[in-house]
Amino acid sequence: MITLAHFLVLGALLFCIAVAGIFINRKNVIVLLMCIELMLLAVNTNFVAFSRYLGDAAGQVFVFFILTVAAAEAAIGLAILVVLFRNRATIDVTGIDRLKG
Repeated sequence: MITLAHFLVLGALLFCIAVAGIFINRKNVIVLLMCIELMLLAVNTNFVAFSRYLGDAAGQVFVFFILTVAAAEAAIGLAILVVLFRNRATIDVTGIDRLKG
């Protein structure tokens, strides 16, 4: 039987992997965006687990809003990366610092 604790541990592990990915890799923007998406997935897992445990659908409804924001964030982030790659021929995060005015 899978309990609430199993889902919470899974969410915590996903969140820790995402935080480690952000701190370990600071050069590749695509990997940074993937780590942010993994963080949102961990939060969504916890919302669904608590929603099921408490018998309330509010957590599952909130997950749909988070998924919408995550999809918009991914689309806008990738569009910015395409424009940056066209102008600079690299997606290195250290090169983005030179965009300051």
